[in-house]
Amino acid sequence: MAQEQKTLVVEATMENLQTVMDFVEKQLAQEECPAKVTGQILVSLEELYVNVVNYAYDDVGECEIMTDILPWEEGKRLTMTIRDKGKPFNPLEKEDPDITLSADERQIGGLGIYMVKKSMDEVTYENSMGYNTLTICKKW
Repeated sequence: MAQEQKTLVVEATMENLQTVMDFVEKQLAQEECPAKVTGQILVSLEELYVNVVNYAYDDVGECEIMTDILPWEEGKRLTMTIRDKGKPFNPLEKEDPDITLSADERQIGGLGIYMVKKSMDEVTYENSMGYNTLTICKKW
């Protein structure tokens, strides 16, 4: 049975990373999300949340995680939104790293969001009314 939208608001600190991960992982387990897909979603969530913690605020601010798991054709579809009121920044505008280069030759940064874009079905960003809103979707 599909769930209704759920929301978690936390201070954007590393101390709250496990709370954020548990919030989403519990929902995926309830919806019988396959282990591989769960792993992809959790890696993406960790990357996006840590980016908010490290870059969105000069001090500590809030991060809101909203999830919605609904039926989709033969399976289900997660829509997860990570929202903050930090500095406006669209990580999707960053050029994808050249993964053909060795780790020593590559520029630092960008690999995490690249992994998110490659492992999720959809990734969108919007800055509106003072909020950075990054939404990812994954079907299973």
